[in-house]
Amino acid sequence: MLINPTIWPKLHGASTHFPMALAMAAALFEGLGFVWPKSSPRKAQLHAAGYFTIILGALGTFPAVLSGLFMTKGVVLGHDALLFHHLFVWPAFAGLVGLGIWRALVGNKASSRSFAAYLVVLFLTAGLMAGAGYWGGELILNS
Repeated sequence: MLINPTIWPKLHGASTHFPMALAMAAALFEGLGFVWPKSSPRKAQLHAAGYFTIILGALGTFPAVLSGLFMTKGVVLGHDALLFHHLFVWPAFAGLVGLGIWRALVGNKASSRSFAAYLVVLFLTAGLMAGAGYWGGELILNS
């Protein structure tokens, strides 16, 4: 092996916080931007912040997932706390990547109804990311 295998837990731990924080920040910015008065310039700024955080969060999932797969030697589900971690991780990964792609393609051209649906999925994804983080912490603390 070219890389020392003890590096993967460190890389995984470091890389997971980035997409988790950005998913939650995107939910906050986009949620505030959705309810902010239309006449305020702050609304556009909140949506711009949400736009960039969701795209960066989606991009940040790839190092986190790849380092996790290397760390677990390709185990996709596992058992005990690892199973619970993965039951949150995989839908969160799919949700964050899908939301990032949707937001990049749609930009500011979404209807109010489709943006509301995006927000629901975004908040669900942020919750899944929090659950994945919790179970990831359980793996570390109980190992």
